[in-house]
Formats: sequence, C-alpha cells, structure tokens
Amino acid sequence: MSVPIGEALRFWAKLGFISFGGPAGQIAVLHQELVEKRRWISERRFLHALNYCMLLPGPEAQQLVTYIGWLMHRTWGGVLAGTLFVLPSLFILIGLSWIYLTFGQVPWITAIFFGIKPAVVAIVLHAAVRIGKRTIHNHALRAIALLSFLAIFVLNLAFPIIILCAALIGIWGGKRYPEYFQQTPTHGKVSDQEKDFGEALINDDTPTPEHAQFSVKRLVQQSSVVLLLWSIPFFALALLFGWKTLYPQIAWFFTKAAFLTFGGAYAVLPYVYQGAVDQFHWLSAGQMMDGLALGETTPGPLIMVVAFVGYLAGHIQHWIGNTNPFWFGVLGACVATWFTFLPSFFLVLVGGPLIESTHGKLRFTAPLTAISAAVVGVIANLGLFFAYHVFFPQGLSGPISWVSIAITVFAGLALFQFQKGVISVLTGSALAGLLSYLVGSLLI
Repeated sequence: MSVPIGEALRFWAKLGFISFGGPAGQIAVLHQELVEKRRWISERRFLHALNYCMLLPGPEAQQLVTYIGWLMHRTWGGVLAGTLFVLPSLFILIGLSWIYLTFGQVPWITAIFFGIKPAVVAIVLHAAVRIGKRTIHNHALRAIALLSFLAIFVLNLAFPIIILCAALIGIWGGKRYPEYFQQTPTHGKVSDQEKDFGEALINDDTPTPEHAQFSVKRLVQQSSVVLLLWSIPFFALALLFGWKTLYPQIAWFFTKAAFLTFGGAYAVLPYVYQGAVDQFHWLSAGQMMDGLALGETTPGPLIMVVAFVGYLAGHIQHWIGNTNPFWFGVLGACVATWFTFLPSFFLVLVGGPLIESTHGKLRFTAPLTAISAAVVGVIANLGLFFAYHVFFPQGLSGPISWVSIAITVFAGLALFQFQKGVISVLTGSALAGLLSYLVGSLLI
C-alpha cells in the first residue's frame, strides 16, 4: 500500500501554509503528521533522514520534506514537496517586504518591530533547547554541543570546521563507544509509544525502493539538470545587467551560502548577516533583524529571510530613478530564493540513495548523531548573537535596552514555562513594543 501522489501533494501544499515556528517547529509538525498521525514513515527512518538533512548545508526542514517526498514518490515527488513548502512563504514575504519599505517608518509600525525583535532572541534559544532534547540524550553528546558552542563563541571557528570535527568525533566514538552514538536513546528498540501509532508505510524493515538506490546514470543525469538550472539563469542575469551588478552578486552569494553554511537555517543566518550587511551593504543590521522577525511570523522555512534580503537589495538600489521599484525587489527576492534552494534539492536527490543504504548501520549514523549535537551549540550561539544586537542596539558603549530585555524574559517564560506557540509570543511581544511606544509618547 502506498500514498497516492495527489494526497501527498495536498498535504505538502497545506504544510507550506501552516508550518510556522522555524525549523524546530516545522520538524515537530512533520514528526506529528508523518510519524504519529499518518504513519507514512517510521520514527527511526524519519530520524535517519533528519540527521542527514542536518548534516547538509542549508535549511534542514525543507530538505527533510524534499527527502520524504522523494522517498515516497521518486524525483518529482521530492521536487514538488520541497517547492510547495517554499512557495507560500515567498509570496507572503514579498508582500510583507513591500509593506515594510513603504510603511516601515511609521512610528507605530517601528514600535511593533521593536517589540518583536526581543521575542526572536527567545525563540532562537527555545529552538536550541527543543532540538537539544530531541538529539542529545547522554553526556558525550552534551559535551559535543558545549564544545561546538565554545568553538564558535570563543574561537570564532567557521561552521564547516565545527561540523567536520563533530563528524570525526562521531566516527571515532561510534567505533570506540557505540552506546553513546545511537540515533535514539532506545538503543535499537522501538518505543511503546511508536508501537501504539501502528505500522508505518515506510517502516524500519521496508526495503529501499528501486528509485532510491544508488545509480551512476541517475547521478549524472540529475547533476547535469541541476547544473543547467543554475547556469542558465545566472548567465542570463549577468548578460542582462552586467557581471558586477546586484543580481549576479545575489545569485553567487546565495549559492555560496547554500553550500558553505552547515547546521540548518539558524546556522545560515550569521553568514547571510555578514555578507548582506557588512560586505555588500544591501541592508542595515536593524533591517536584517526585522527580516528575521518577519520570517518567524510567516509559514515556511526560516531561511526564507533571504527573500526579504533580496527584495530589499533590489528595491532600495532602484528606488531612485524608477517610478516602481517593486518589480526590481521581486526579482531580487526570486533570485535569492532560487539560488538558495536549488543546491538543497541537488544534495538531497543525489545524496539520498547513499544515505538510504546506511540506515541502521552505526558506522554511518554515529557521525550524523554527533553533528546533530554540534548544531545545538551553533544555534545557542546564534541566540546570543541576536541578543547582543537587541540588548545593546548601539554597541557595548551605548545604553542597554531594558525594555527589550524584559520582553525577552516574558517571551522566554511564555515559550518555556507555558508552552505558548510562536505566533502567540510574537503577537504579545509586538503589542508590548506598541505599548512601550505609547507610554513613551505620553511621558514626553
């Protein structure tokens, strides 16, 4: 028995509109829907795919959707699943980016964003804790998470180096101390809870389907298609606008981001921030934080903040001398999105057959487990990275934003203590920012 392609596509389309909460929330929704409710895939196969996607550079939630869609319905199933997961947020963010630039200087809208930014700090730290609970279940993995945090926070090591070191530790540890590097704390036993869910369509013992087995011919075909899908639009942009103009720069920068940033969406953000704000000056640090806030409030992958970056870059650069810079912003958003996600499809479709042949084999899963632990430390560092910019908006020499600290504390309590949803927390924080503005206005 298999899931009809039409039913699967309806679910992936629905998921694109309801997947709020960033990678942690989206993976939780995927687990609840696919493992617990629909039983399309078993817990262990789900975690095996997730660990591979967390190993890859790029947005792990979108890659996981692509992987499962591919496993169920071949190449087109994966392509359509991953695309439907992204499209709704692209259209929504284009609209929100236009509103942001058109009305963003209105004081009460500025106040709303002032309130949302501290909530983003709490949401990122909450994501680190949630992912940690799912992936870290012994002292060895906790040590890896702590070391990865110190490596990036203190030593400022690059993400690829941290991920490589974690993988090497996993390879060594899987041979020397295999009990610490199992994918789940059940050590090979299916939990009673999963047994209650019923038999999965793709369970632990389901043979790998023919299309998911490694083939040199298929590898060459898919690689050739992806190369064409990358090169044709890139060279078209270069010929239309010039080699050293904005849009080829966006295409090349986000191609590098897609391949060079490991650890999922949260880990990509510092790299994007460094390039878009410090290197190319496409937008300001404050605008980058606002873009992340918008990304948190819209469905789809959190890394869709690249659409916001691309839109602002195109819109702002063509603001002077053009009566309607909107379409230049749309082009920037689409270019950033295309070149960010195309490598993700490639890595999943090409690497999937190799990974499918390794499920249940500790020598392959141990490094993925270690990498999952390291990612927790990377995300925790990102939370502190954002906290610095929110609590000290003018740097350490400037005043502390006590209101922002208070909003972060209350947002953290709502998330950790009362298990409130991301949208509720962002709404409450936006209202707190608006209230702070109104009180300040009355006191002046």
